[in-house]
Amino acid sequence: MTTAITQKITPFLWFDDKAEEAAKFYASIFKNSKIGKMTRYDEEAAQASGRPAGSVMTVEFQLEGQEFVALNGGPHFKFTEAVSFVMNCETQEEVDYFWSKLSAGGEESRCGWLKDKFGLSWQVVPVALIEMLADNDTAKAKRVTHAMLHMDKIDIPTLKKAYDGK
Repeated sequence: MTTAITQKITPFLWFDDKAEEAAKFYASIFKNSKIGKMTRYDEEAAQASGRPAGSVMTVEFQLEGQEFVALNGGPHFKFTEAVSFVMNCETQEEVDYFWSKLSAGGEESRCGWLKDKFGLSWQVVPVALIEMLADNDTAKAKRVTHAMLHMDKIDIPTLKKAYDGK
C-alpha cells in the first residue's frame, strides 16, 4: 500500500509518552486540524524501546494544513527554544486566543514566546509587528522594538502607539 505524501518536509516531534495527548491538544486549538494515522509498538519494537506493546508509537496530525508526526520515544530528548513554531496572527483577538490556549499549563516568556504544557516553544506573533519592524523609518522600528522588549504577550495597540510615536 502506498501513502500519498502531501508535503516534502514534515516536523517530527519527540515526546516521552504524550504524543497522542499532544496531537489532540493542538488539534483542539487550531480550527483546520485533524488527527491522522496512529502506529503502535509491536512486541519487538516495544522490547527494543522499553515502551509497552500496543501503546501508541506515532501519531500523524495536521494543524492549519501543516502535517506533523508525534513520536512516543521515551525520556531521552526534550524540547528546547532552539526550535519553535511561529503562529502568525492577524488580530489582537487571535493573539489573545492562541496565547491563552497554547500557554495553558505551560510557561509564558518574553516577546511573544511561550512553552506549551509539553515543553514545545511557540511564538505568537501579530503580522503587524513584522510589518512595523520592517519599516524603512528606523526610528519607528526602534520604538516598536523597545515596546516589544517589555512585553510577554504581544499587544498590538501598544505597538501601534509606539510606532506612531505616542
